[in-house]
Amino acid sequence: MKKKLNVVLTRRLPHAVEIRMSELFHVQIRENDNPMSRNELAAAMAWCDVLVPTITDTIDQSLLAQAGQSLGLIANYGAGFDNIDIQTAQTRNILVTNTPDVNSEDTADMAMCLILAVARRLTEGISQMQSGSWRGWAPTALMGTRLGGKRLGILGMGRIGTAVARRAKVFGMQIHYHNRKRVHRELEQELEATYWESLDQMVSRMDIISINCPHTPSTFHLMNARRLKLIRPETIIVNTSRGEVIDQNALTRMIRNDELAGAGLDVFEKGSEINPRLRELKNVVLLPHIGSATKEGRIEMGEKVLINIKTFEDGHRPPDLILPNMM
Repeated sequence: MKKKLNVVLTRRLPHAVEIRMSELFHVQIRENDNPMSRNELAAAMAWCDVLVPTITDTIDQSLLAQAGQSLGLIANYGAGFDNIDIQTAQTRNILVTNTPDVNSEDTADMAMCLILAVARRLTEGISQMQSGSWRGWAPTALMGTRLGGKRLGILGMGRIGTAVARRAKVFGMQIHYHNRKRVHRELEQELEATYWESLDQMVSRMDIISINCPHTPSTFHLMNARRLKLIRPETIIVNTSRGEVIDQNALTRMIRNDELAGAGLDVFEKGSEINPRLRELKNVVLLPHIGSATKEGRIEMGEKVLINIKTFEDGHRPPDLILPNMM
């Protein structure tokens, strides 16, 4: 009988996914849901055949240097893969896969949720109701911003950006976008979208900006202090992609100085480490990275991990293999 692959999960996954993995492979499952320490990751990588990390695990050159000869696949549980040193993994003949095309709709829902929450001051209203400080309706109380007719600038017109655009169009918003490549004309016509080759020019003219591009070396602090200064004071900025795309401290300073109307953030530059001044701002909505947090989405992610591992076990190329031209 063929020996089962040794698979290590660095975090707890949905129960249905863990059960199916245990049926197919020899799986080491965490007793708790705390992230693995570097020492724990190194120990796991020294003996397992497959590592299943998440975005909370930084698999860098140092850790990969400690990997055992049996480690042949890192099956990342997540669409992003900026937490893994892909080039070093390739030099050590370790395949890396991810779980793309699963959470686009869920993340787009969250982007629209944040746009609405900031524009209509939802968290301020909720706070009043929960604290008991609301004293009844007033003509000028908590006046927000209408979405219809507003210009939405989408930074990154991939699957998620396109899904955001489709939702925003239903709300009557004007769609603008900046992307590495211009999308097909048919899609532009469907969305009535305007392409901006210059990001500087686009952000300086928008009412709302949605960040939907991945984190790569070229997008780190793409929204830096200089570019943020181009944005009009009436503009709202929303980020459901990666925190590293925005200079968080510069963003905080601008909102504190009334140079931006507000922000909705589901991701942060330094993970769970958030600028305390950002937490204090009433016109900022902060969420704990839940853009993809639906039961359906998380199970589908697990199913993709399972397929990638099983395909690898069978000696074939995993369907979600990360290639050099994707980085």
